[in-house]
Amino acid sequence: MIPFEEIHCPYCKGDQLQKNGKNINGCQRCRCNLCKKYFQREYRYNTYKQGVKEKIIEMTLNGSVVRDAGRVLQISKNTVVAVLKKNAKNQSVLSE
Repeated sequence: MIPFEEIHCPYCKGDQLQKNGKNINGCQRCRCNLCKKYFQREYRYNTYKQGVKEKIIEMTLNGSVVRDAGRVLQISKNTVVAVLKKNAKNQSVLSE
C-alpha cells in the first residue's frame, strides 16, 4: 500500500487541488482551486524548481561568481546570466 502524501499549493499553501493532466515528460500537473495557478510536483530540470531563482540572486549579491552559482546549483552558467538579466530588467521597471 502506498502511503498518503498531502500536497499543498506552493503559491497560496491551499489544499484544494485538482489534477490537471500530465506534462510531456509524464510529470503530474496540478491546479489550485483557490489561487487558480498551475504547478507540478516535480521538475526535470533544476532551474524550474522553486527557490532556485532567488538563490541565484542571493548568491550574486553575496559576491559569488556566475560560474560558481551555476556549479553549486547544478545549472548552466548561461541560465544564471539569463535570470540575472531578467531580474535587472524587472528592478529597473519597478524603480521608475
